[in-house]
Amino acid sequence: MPGILIIAPNWIGDAVMTQPLLASIKGLYPDSTIDVLASTWVAPIYRACSEVNEVIEAKFEHKQLQWSLRKQLAKQIEKQKYQACFVLPNSFKSALIPWLANIPLRIAYRGEMRFGLINIALDNPSKINRPPMVQHYLALSALLNDEEQAESRQVYSDTPPPRLNVSTSAKQSIQSKLQSANITDSIYVFCPGAEYGPSKRWPTEHFATLAQDLIKANPNNHIILIGSQGDLNLANEISPQGNQNSNIHNWCGSTSLDEAIALIGMSKAVVSNDSGLMHIAAALRAPQVAVFGSSDPAHTPPLSDRAKVIWLDLPCSPCHKRECPLGHLKCLKDILPQQVLATLNTLQ
Repeated sequence: MPGILIIAPNWIGDAVMTQPLLASIKGLYPDSTIDVLASTWVAPIYRACSEVNEVIEAKFEHKQLQWSLRKQLAKQIEKQKYQACFVLPNSFKSALIPWLANIPLRIAYRGEMRFGLINIALDNPSKINRPPMVQHYLALSALLNDEEQAESRQVYSDTPPPRLNVSTSAKQSIQSKLQSANITDSIYVFCPGAEYGPSKRWPTEHFATLAQDLIKANPNNHIILIGSQGDLNLANEISPQGNQNSNIHNWCGSTSLDEAIALIGMSKAVVSNDSGLMHIAAALRAPQVAVFGSSDPAHTPPLSDRAKVIWLDLPCSPCHKRECPLGHLKCLKDILPQQVLATLNTLQ
């Protein structure tokens, strides 16, 4: 099977969770070439996957069909004569391109109104009994194996964790930024954002206190805040503009995801919410503390033996709500900076 195309998920954390699927496909078909069609947002994840030959970037927009763009991409992709395609999102629109491109085997979970667009499918698990995301994606690899029935699900008792690599170009880019900022000592990376909503975000005042405590413990420690442009206001609350502390660096919105991956890979430790950057840190095996609030660490944990999870397991959590339905956000506010600092110290 010479050519296999992957239609990538739209979220960074989900994209990280697909790497074991790529490794499984490569193991089953070592002579195959795996290319990935991904939005510009998640493309850097696949550039960090050693199994991927080429990343095809597309400016997909959330909740938009973009019919002209999809037809154009299908024409481009049809020329590559892929033999199989794994469609990882559940949406109708995500299944259009491989169908238009006449890829013979179109593999996915059954999703919204895409009968015929997908011709090798698994039933989606129920929301109540949903497996961890790595297993969810990994189960699809069995559908290319002639010894497996298309309607069966392979059970993975020993699920491999995602693993990413830092590209040479990204490492050189972030090293140049560190040199320009005169950062040569130990680096702690803080990831204060969480795209899902406030109920996943540890309070910025706690991040700020933790940063000060780390600097007091060692004046050579540097704290770098990373995230998207949308996280810039959160980061400004941790390190206000005009802050005279030269050891806290707000790089939210000014660091590409490729550079963020490289920075996390060379950090002393990472402190994050349950977010895409948390999963990147785990896949790079960076020492990390992951703070959980409204979500369930049993379902979306950082898959690394170098990660520590802090979760209070209150009676009201996990609620999986974007905002605290009770208005108190105790699941996050009651995780104190001193507790996170103590946990960080166990990682050293």
